[in-house]
Amino acid sequence: MKVLALILAALAGTASAAGCGPDKLNTSRTLTLKREGALYGTNQHAALPLAKGEVVLTFDDGPSPENTPLVLKALSDQCAKATFFMIGQQIAQNTELAKRVVREGHSAGIHSDTHPHLATLTVEQQLEDLKRSRAAYKEVFGIETPAYRFPFLEETPTLLAALKEANITVASIDLAINDWIPEDTTAILAERLKNSLDKAGSGIILMHDANGPTAKALPTLLQVLKDKGYKVVHLEWE
Repeated sequence: MKVLALILAALAGTASAAGCGPDKLNTSRTLTLKREGALYGTNQHAALPLAKGEVVLTFDDGPSPENTPLVLKALSDQCAKATFFMIGQQIAQNTELAKRVVREGHSAGIHSDTHPHLATLTVEQQLEDLKRSRAAYKEVFGIETPAYRFPFLEETPTLLAALKEANITVASIDLAINDWIPEDTTAILAERLKNSLDKAGSGIILMHDANGPTAKALPTLLQVLKDKGYKVVHLEWE
């Protein structure tokens, strides 16, 4: 039975590779980062070592039972890999979906436990939120989280110091599509993406897999990247 399973897995892998031809967006390369308290994303910090025309796809606020599967399908259809910054409580409530994200070849970090405005919390509350989100991640994935994105990108000295001490990378962004307005249409999100790409030229793209309009628009957004000649770089950590 083990031999049969290995054969089937190999065949599935071959079929998947065969479906990732030049008509797909694809993932051009993988950038493996050290597990350290680095800070990336030119919105607030240094740039990742990316060439012009290279982008990193990232998604926040999931996993969402309604929307994350649509995002995963769109990524799979274009053979593109992404990094998902998950909320601790969402990981705990949607364990199998969180595992599926990583099983399908994507990487995962954390995005706080409850998505609070951290600066409104006491030092103790901030540290407790981080502790809970790290525990949820380790419970599901069996390892410490390699990366953290601040909710609302609102960094605090307390958590910056704690993340550095824990060798957890802080991932900010380079460009976004402001995809949190319920009335957004696919056309609006596509236009925002085009405008952001034209201004930035490369970098970490922020999107939200918990957002319905984003999940619906993602096939179009990925096609925008392909049509404009952008290359997807996948982030992983040692």
